[in-house]
Amino acid sequence: MPKEELVKIAGLSVLLVRSSRKTLAVQIRADGTVIARAPLRMPKDRILCFLSEKASWIRMQQGRMQERENMRQQARIHLDAAQEKELRERAKSVLAQRTAYFARQIGVTYGRITVRDQKTRWGSCSQTGNLNFNFRLILAPSEVLDYVVVHELCHRRQMNHSTQFWQEVAQVLPDYRKRKAWLTENGWRLMGELCPASGIK
Repeated sequence: MPKEELVKIAGLSVLLVRSSRKTLAVQIRADGTVIARAPLRMPKDRILCFLSEKASWIRMQQGRMQERENMRQQARIHLDAAQEKELRERAKSVLAQRTAYFARQIGVTYGRITVRDQKTRWGSCSQTGNLNFNFRLILAPSEVLDYVVVHELCHRRQMNHSTQFWQEVAQVLPDYRKRKAWLTENGWRLMGELCPASGIK
């Protein structure tokens, strides 16, 4: 079992995690948290010496991460109440049309369509065939919105993400990987002040 300890060195707070690993390494998370991973038997003074030597580099990396987060905040699309209401109505209409279109093409049925402000997902499909979509999909390119619709409808055939499932998606959208990649790389811009959403179920 890994052993954890919070240590302070050169003005930094570092979570020291000891395990069966053989090397000493430093990890800096996106939120600026510093984690030192060390072998169980490595002397603590050696670890602290290592962290002291790396202190300037650690601070530089934390600064870069903060700059990137500031840029992300500025790049996100922020909506006021009126804009959100308008987009929700547009999303309901467009998603209903595209769902009906692709359902005929795939040869599946579906239940209720719900459009909401999901915090971590772009869409989901229940066992009973009800579909949920994030209204912010209306801000994405139309081909990306179509990808999410097709993704969820293909779950009416395969309630998983198996090879067979992706084959179903590819039959409808041969370039689905390109559309999926756009959502992974740019979806967070559409999410306002929420955490980046990449989830599709």
